[in-house]
Amino acid sequence: MLRKSLSFRTLPLAFALLLFAFTPVMQAQCKPPANQHPALSPAEQTSVTLNGKDLTIYYCAPSARGRKVIGTLVPYGKVWRTGANTSTTLKTDADLMIGNQKVPAGTYTIYTLPSATVWKLIVNKQVGQWGTVYNQPQDLARVPMKKGPTPSSPVETFKIYFDHTNGNHTQLHLAWENTDMYVPVTAVK
Repeated sequence: MLRKSLSFRTLPLAFALLLFAFTPVMQAQCKPPANQHPALSPAEQTSVTLNGKDLTIYYCAPSARGRKVIGTLVPYGKVWRTGANTSTTLKTDADLMIGNQKVPAGTYTIYTLPSATVWKLIVNKQVGQWGTVYNQPQDLARVPMKKGPTPSSPVETFKIYFDHTNGNHTQLHLAWENTDMYVPVTAVK
């Protein structure tokens, strides 16, 4: 009886639903190889609530471990996965304005394009891929970031965080080494 209920037309739909169900699990994996303890880039997340709706970012947090980071490990002029391992995922229950760009409620991948002067936050519609798999035609928005306060001591482990949250406004920050870049985020009513 199962054969009759699953036709060739419904198999792609069934596969897509199964893949969709496991996408959050795949995105959150920052596990090291079996012979590597502890994880060099552990799973992290940061969340904020704007107008009663949640905004969460899932990422893997690499550490400097004595390496020069900004401009070298994270090269200028090349799209960076904004973390390590799997792609960095933004999930929002609210429609947003990130900088001056509209981002509808949903799930996205975040990349950045660093430079010596201006960084751009890239919101990409492709989700669930390995962090280095970047598909530019899937970009929803590219938003210039602002330079935040320089940390008083180098930030050893990459950190994404929200700051200056008030009602429906916040700032999304990316901090590593001696760099803190941010972009304003507003929940649209």
